[in-house]
Amino acid sequence: MVHLVYCDNAGKKGEKVLDKIMTGTKSMVVRGAAGRKIPHSRVFEGESLYFMEKGSALITATATVKTVQNYVKLTDDEITKVLEENESKLNLSEKQKTRWHKKCLCLVEFESVKEIEPLKFEHQGNMDDWLIIDKIEDVVVGTSIPYNYEKSKLS
Repeated sequence: MVHLVYCDNAGKKGEKVLDKIMTGTKSMVVRGAAGRKIPHSRVFEGESLYFMEKGSALITATATVKTVQNYVKLTDDEITKVLEENESKLNLSEKQKTRWHKKCLCLVEFESVKEIEPLKFEHQGNMDDWLIIDKIEDVVVGTSIPYNYEKSKLS
């Protein structure tokens, strides 16, 4: 599968996720929630990640998944420990540490980051900040198909 990851680039310099990815100071992304949700248990080593800045409508970078850590029912102390142990790869601001202090976490480490010729993203109203698709063309203007959540359902 292929994954499209929205990156927050708003706010202070410390929160420019895509900039950190492109400069190599961030090699892992995290998603968390109170319960399991995308991409928890749905992203695997060797799969492709595509990155876009939230609000830009352009997909500008790609990488390969290196490792994945999925956690459920973490205690507050365990959440802090997991985030701290991975901080050198996550490179989170204080605000992001608070945002991702969740009981269910999915940490995705990546490698081989490359800038790509920007692809125009065709946004559809029902999309999360992480999409799981067959191929990137499925969400690119001119070749997109209606997005459904079949690929994203937890098994």
